[in-house]
Amino acid sequence: MAVQVAVCGPSQCGRRERTLAYELGRLLAERGAVVICGGYGGVMAAVAAGARSRDGLVVGVLPDVDRSGAGPDLSVAIATGLGQARNNVIVNSGDAVVVVGGSWGTLSELALAMRRGGVPVVQLGEGWRIVGADGREPPGVRHARTPVEALDLTELWD
Repeated sequence: MAVQVAVCGPSQCGRRERTLAYELGRLLAERGAVVICGGYGGVMAAVAAGARSRDGLVVGVLPDVDRSGAGPDLSVAIATGLGQARNNVIVNSGDAVVVVGGSWGTLSELALAMRRGGVPVVQLGEGWRIVGADGREPPGVRHARTPVEALDLTELWD
């Protein structure tokens, strides 16, 4: 079975996040991984476009009951009707979770991935930095500056 990587990020993002997500998608496709994302704009569209640029397989897990508005670079669009609860489906479907950027939805995906446990969770670029009451970051989230570093931190291709 192919490696599956969940990529999470905001539907509205800046140029830097878009560039990181596109390159991440391209690299994932080159490694034969299936990209799982939310299926709409922003980071989701960029990672899908990057993967499809290398003929990769991209699965979009949509919150609505139909596929309208799904990104054009998706290979498969799954209409769940789950609303934001679809975030749980996304993070539970990956052998690793890579988070690009930050929004409230992205934070929920990051938290769900950490609660799941047992899979690598990587924050690529700027985004959420969780700090505990003691002022330190809790263990678990790995931080990467580049898409190559993010894939290395997933430890899926050792």
